Amino acid sequence: MASQDWFDKDFYKVLGVSKDVSDAELKKTYRKLARTYHPDSNAGDAAAEAKFKEISEAYSVLSDKEQRAEYDQLRAMGSGARFQPGASGGGFEDVFSRFSTGGGQQADFDDLFAMFGQQGGGRFGSGRFGQSSGGFRGFGGPQRGSDVTARTTLDFTTAVKGDTITLQGEDGKPIKVKIPAGVSDGQKIKLRGRGRPSPDGGEAGDIVLTVGVRPHPVFTREGLNLRIHVPVTFTEAALGATIEVPTLGGDVVKLRVAPGTPSGRVLRVKGRGVQTTKGTGDLLAEVQVAVPTHLDGPAREALERFHELEPKENPRADLMAKARE
Repeated sequence: MASQDWFDKDFYKVLGVSKDVSDAELKKTYRKLARTYHPDSNAGDAAAEAKFKEISEAYSVLSDKEQRAEYDQLRAMGSGARFQPGASGGGFEDVFSRFSTGGGQQADFDDLFAMFGQQGGGRFGSGRFGQSSGGFRGFGGPQRGSDVTARTTLDFTTAVKGDTITLQGEDGKPIKVKIPAGVSDGQKIKLRGRGRPSPDGGEAGDIVLTVGVRPHPVFTREGLNLRIHVPVTFTEAALGATIEVPTLGGDVVKLRVAPGTPSGRVLRVKGRGVQTTKGTGDLLAEVQVAVPTHLDGPAREALERFHELEPKENPRADLMAKARE
């Protein structure tokens, strides 16, 4: 923008507001005018396009507190002044007279020159007055639509394996959402541009979807690993056995339980955990020795004979020793 324009253009008049207009009222007025004169609503109307550019230009200055203060100060000092290109020192007298000393000597003009960016490369069009701030053809700034928050709850398998689900939008229309494999409980998924539309032709907001995951009756998540508790009988743990363990999805794998396997030992099945683009986890099968709750006569007698023959070791001896340390 040419420097003369800051004296010629009354941005308050362009927007039809008073000089003490509040920020909220300024924004409200601008949005109303922007909707009225936006080129998308006035295709081929050159006058409407020019008006939209004018109100956007005015709002870009007045909506910025620092720019608005400098604009007000410059307008107040420059009432009636004109910058005449090519004249030797002419046209500045009315402005400079505000800085004159009583003896006719000019005072320090640093404050005045600072307005025009004589230090640091200038301000017109470079971040101060005249700066473009996005929006239609670089002027003004249509407001971005607001975000919409939403929640959905997935079953455990869908969260682990991923899927495409359908949600209902605010307008009742279906929205397809791709759930990535390995999404966790409480994770947020952003759907860009699917939120509320802009009130004046800007970009739409986003939908921020928070995902809840229902617990599984068998499996739990540990990062990319899946954990499952696998009961084994006393004899399987003591003598060793090959057992079947389910994986997520229904198929089974066979695991070898070594003789003397204690309760709590974890057997690892490589690559049968959560599979994502970042990696693949394992299935962790934690052995739990199941103690029979009902013994018939012969079984009890057999167990008593075993008790007489089993090694006379105290399994709590090490615990007692450590407790005394």
